[in-house]
Amino acid sequence: MREKAFNRIGHLYPKVKLPVEYGGDEATVIAWLWARTVKSPNPAFSHVDVPLVSTFILSSKKGKEAYVQPIVEGDHYQFIVKTGTLPPEARGGTKLARGANFSCIVSGVAIESKYIYSEAIAKRMGSRLMAVVAEGKRGRIYLAPTTEMEAVATKAEPSWMPELKMPENPRWFSPPLYGLTSYGDLFTPRQLVALTTFSDLLQETLVKAKVDALATGMTDDGRGLDSGGTGATAYADAVVVYLAFSIDRLADYGSSIATWKPSGEQVMQTFKRQALPMTWDFPESNFFAGKSICWENAVKYSADNLLASSGGLNPISGFAFQNDAQNQTISLNKIVSTDPPYYDNIGYADLSDFFYVWLRRSLRPVYPGLFSTIAVPKAEELVATPYRHGNKEKAESFFLNGMTEVMHRLAEQAHPAFPTSIYYAFKQSETSGLGTGNIGWETFLDAVLRAGFALTGTWPMRTELSNRMISSGTNALASSIILVCRKRSIDAPTVSRREFLRELNAILPEALDEMTKGSGDDISPVAPVDLSQSIIGPGMAVFSKYAAVLEADGSAMSIHTALQLINRFLAEDDFDPDTQFCLHWFEQNGWCAGRFGDADTLSRAKGTSVDGVANAGVIESGGGNVRLLKWSEYPTAWDPNTDTRNPIWETLHHMIRSLKQDGETVAGLLLSDVKSQGESVRQLAYRLYTLCERQGLAEDARAYNELITSWSGIESAAVESLGKMSQMGLI
Repeated sequence: MREKAFNRIGHLYPKVKLPVEYGGDEATVIAWLWARTVKSPNPAFSHVDVPLVSTFILSSKKGKEAYVQPIVEGDHYQFIVKTGTLPPEARGGTKLARGANFSCIVSGVAIESKYIYSEAIAKRMGSRLMAVVAEGKRGRIYLAPTTEMEAVATKAEPSWMPELKMPENPRWFSPPLYGLTSYGDLFTPRQLVALTTFSDLLQETLVKAKVDALATGMTDDGRGLDSGGTGATAYADAVVVYLAFSIDRLADYGSSIATWKPSGEQVMQTFKRQALPMTWDFPESNFFAGKSICWENAVKYSADNLLASSGGLNPISGFAFQNDAQNQTISLNKIVSTDPPYYDNIGYADLSDFFYVWLRRSLRPVYPGLFSTIAVPKAEELVATPYRHGNKEKAESFFLNGMTEVMHRLAEQAHPAFPTSIYYAFKQSETSGLGTGNIGWETFLDAVLRAGFALTGTWPMRTELSNRMISSGTNALASSIILVCRKRSIDAPTVSRREFLRELNAILPEALDEMTKGSGDDISPVAPVDLSQSIIGPGMAVFSKYAAVLEADGSAMSIHTALQLINRFLAEDDFDPDTQFCLHWFEQNGWCAGRFGDADTLSRAKGTSVDGVANAGVIESGGGNVRLLKWSEYPTAWDPNTDTRNPIWETLHHMIRSLKQDGETVAGLLLSDVKSQGESVRQLAYRLYTLCERQGLAEDARAYNELITSWSGIESAAVESLGKMSQMGLI
């Protein structure tokens, strides 16, 4: 296939002549590096296509540093390549700020995002060759572009391109904002020509593979893979399927959304995370180079995975079925472990279209039924996608109703002798207006219990690599929560709130002791950050084994209340959920930043959310990290009477700020505004003082100690303030 493809389109991938200092020979191009362009917004230079570049650095490897330097002469500019120490200005390219904000290389004026939007949507966004990466005897060689190199790329005339439109959903798809509306728009003409050429060759390969199979003596039943064949026809189909995977591998690395990584001198794939973001400068790989991103390595990738999966000593047959989880019968008398869709976190069906358009072109003759639709089916996908259902409320209702049906199906059919394990990894914010609480977590638990399950455990499992791309610079999960479930007895009794609390008090101390001490060499103690989530398991085991826990008025206790009671046992205080989160986060991390995934796990266990605590103004959340704010970082212009979310933790640190900056009188005025929180603030100060002493945080311990020792003076000032306000008729 490589030889045939090269014979057809090899002229689009010529070699380059190296400069004398590199030997003067011809070299194979590994990649061409391009920058997108728009017309200069400066009227004097409106005829100039100026580059939008995120970085001019080509290689940041020590001893191999290389970068692009733009040379501007009047209304013209050219790119040259230099080696050696990287100048600071090269790092940021022409980018001024996050998003589509750049500077004009010829006039210096700012190119605002709204201007780039309008130019791109009007189809006036172009591209310009910035540098060429060639294969040298001692590694990568970076060359300045020439008009001949750029002219070769313009000769590519694709005969076909994917015309399927991307969804108008900026959360996962930003290219449509810049006029790149179809999946075909994500590829350069040369990339389209190459991918379609390889795809077309699959049909010739299908015929040859069957002829070769028959020549070896393989029998043929005349049926392909789609019909359950096992002979030469099915064998040829299988060969083509794996080669189609190789084409999709090329598409992932060979689009204009791919990026160049200077630290590794390598092409990075399109899907570095589950989204299609916009990129401004991008590499265009030589699929015939034999290095890095090329056809040979794409085929090797598929072959290596086949070899790895076929190396077992006792291979067994496996089967995969596609079915609607709400009405399936596959789980009947089976042991079930399931990882449901992540609420609204990832648009799997929408994002799959990027690969589907190429697989459909390549494999429709092999699987006509599977690829009968223009795009991936989406209507029945059990995710809470607002744009698909009209609004957030309808999307949530669709998801939760469907998920309850799914859980009910599993509870009815799963093998009764074994538990069912369900992975929960939704990163959902609180629902606006409902106050403190992680609505997704609590509602999901409710759906599981309403379906007929009883929970026997909730265990955090580290399921995400610390270096995975979605964790780099984003707020991502660190853990999945595994719900261990068994079918609840149909004659389960009801109990009162008092009986429920009595049983919790009998069971949770032993469970907590086991979790914190571990069980010998095989079972390690539960990490502090995971303890709050883990203790929910034995607590919910008590709650969920009953048909209902009845409140004093005869109503059924809610999941939210049950979680609060379980957490209160661990926290040993009556602080609000936000404060409980902050307190336990401080125990684990102090004032240092910790991973968002850990914070998400802890907040969910405490009945709150990271977004909610951030809205309270006590943490900083972003870039994949969460950090508690110190008292000195709290704003001076704070009015507790207008603050809609005011946890004890926030009040305490505002009082410390007020005491240190303005003295007891002003701190007393503040206390008079939050008089109902006074005793809780003092208790929290005591607890944090003890924690700081234990952890050697002397300066922080001193701050809490000063508040405690000044408490009488602060209270007196508060009483005096309230007296004056009473005399004035203000209270």
